[in-house]
This record gives sequence, structure tokens and C-alpha cells, in this order.
Amino acid sequence: MSQIPHLLSPYVALPSEPSLILLTSVLGASTNWLVLRYLQSYLGQNLESLSIANETEDGETTKVLLISFMRDLVFWKDGARKLGLDLDKLAAKKRFTFIDGLSELYLEPVKSKAGTRSANVIRANELGNILNTVKNTLKALQAGSGKVILVIDQLDLLLATSGDKLDTVALGDMLMDWRLSAHSAILTLAADTPLAAGNGTPLETNHGALLLSLAHQADLVMSLRLLDTGTARDVSGVCRITTGDSEGRGPNEQKAEARELLYFVGGESAVRVFERGQ
Repeated sequence: MSQIPHLLSPYVALPSEPSLILLTSVLGASTNWLVLRYLQSYLGQNLESLSIANETEDGETTKVLLISFMRDLVFWKDGARKLGLDLDKLAAKKRFTFIDGLSELYLEPVKSKAGTRSANVIRANELGNILNTVKNTLKALQAGSGKVILVIDQLDLLLATSGDKLDTVALGDMLMDWRLSAHSAILTLAADTPLAAGNGTPLETNHGALLLSLAHQADLVMSLRLLDTGTARDVSGVCRITTGDSEGRGPNEQKAEARELLYFVGGESAVRVFERGQ
């Protein structure tokens, strides 16, 4: 079972309430492996006994609501399995819930496919429907004790596929509404140069505005990119970590250190994170 890299551990620990963590990617430097490390940190378990390995300081356990607008449940289950996580067992224990925001976003309700039977599905690309689906799922997951972490994969897909029906302000308001019902939130967005800095089309303008707004709100930003010098056999990319003014994990804890690290994603989801020169 792959372990969380030592240099990454301080950044994937349970954040303070109500933190926002922003993970950005570019083409060729995906945040998938990083999201899986957050799941591993929050839901770490022994597969045989399903014993809890990561209680919070007050004895509560963490729960995760993962909403993915780019990848289905099968993808996340396969990646989590390689890290020693059984998402089906965690779902049965009401510690994990998945919302499929892609497969039926533009389709009429249909019978769930094999492998996604227990997943919630967002149907119809309407803001009110999306908002209520997530809020109702958050409410159900909050039943009992435990802190709920909201993880949203590629929320920016809604901007790209909604046309004039959705703008940055409405999307930001919806996200804020969700965050009020969660302990903290983790968000992944694309940060490719045409989207982050371009102003040629409404999509580029809206995407850049959303990215800039969330980067200013975030307590922690982890930006993945490729090497500036090109490809390397033993380096997949660069992880640049920056922190906001309020970032911290408690009144007596120090602010996380801003730094730049290299990483290498190997086979079976194994990841090595290291400093330059190592």
C-alpha cells in the first residue's frame, strides 16, 4: 500500500474550519493523485477491521463527500483501492459519499449503471437542481458525529458546458452555500494559461475570474505544473504550495510553510515527493 509522502503530510492533514484548499492543474499535470492522498489522509483505515486511523483531536471521525464533474466512481474506487481504501465499505459506514456530476448531467434520469448503483447523480444542468442535490447529500452525511470534508473535482466544467446559463458569481455563491454546511472544502480547477490568463472568449474570462477569486479566498493553494525545462524520466512535475493569511490548523499550530516541491507518479499510484537536488 502506497503511503503519503513525508513532505506532503503537513498539507493533507485535516485543516481548520472553515478552510478552503485549492488544487490547480495543467494539461499533463493532473491533480488526481493529490486528491487521492487527501482521501487517504481523511479516510485511512485497516481494510480487514475497518478501524478508524484518523480521529480528530476531539475524538470525532472525518467524513468525505466527493463530487466529481470529470470522473466517475469507478475511477476513484480503483485509485483508492491501490492506496488501501475500500470506498464501498466506507460508504456503508456512512463515512464516504460520492456524487456523479458528469454521466447524467445532460441526460434524462436513467437506471444507474453497474458500479455506480450506490452513487448520487446530478441530473439536469440547472443551478437550483445542482445546489439542492449537494445540500441534501451534505445534510444526510452530517447525521451523527464527525466532520464532513467537501471535495469537488473540476467544478469549472460547469462553466465550460453551461454557456450563458451560469456565470462566475452564481457559481461562487453556490460554492459558498455548500461550504457553510461542511467543515472544510477542497477544490480542483484547471489553470492552463489560456484559461487562467486569456480574455479572448467569455469562457476564458469567466474561468480566469473564478480561478483568481478562489485563489484569493483559499487558505492553501497547491499548483501542479510540468517542468519548465521539459520532460524528465524521474520527475513528473512541480508542486508549488502557497498559503493564505488565515491558513492554520488550530489556535496553537503554526502556519504551513510555502514551498516548491518536485513529484514523480509511478506505477500502482505510487508517488514520490522531494525537494530539488534530492
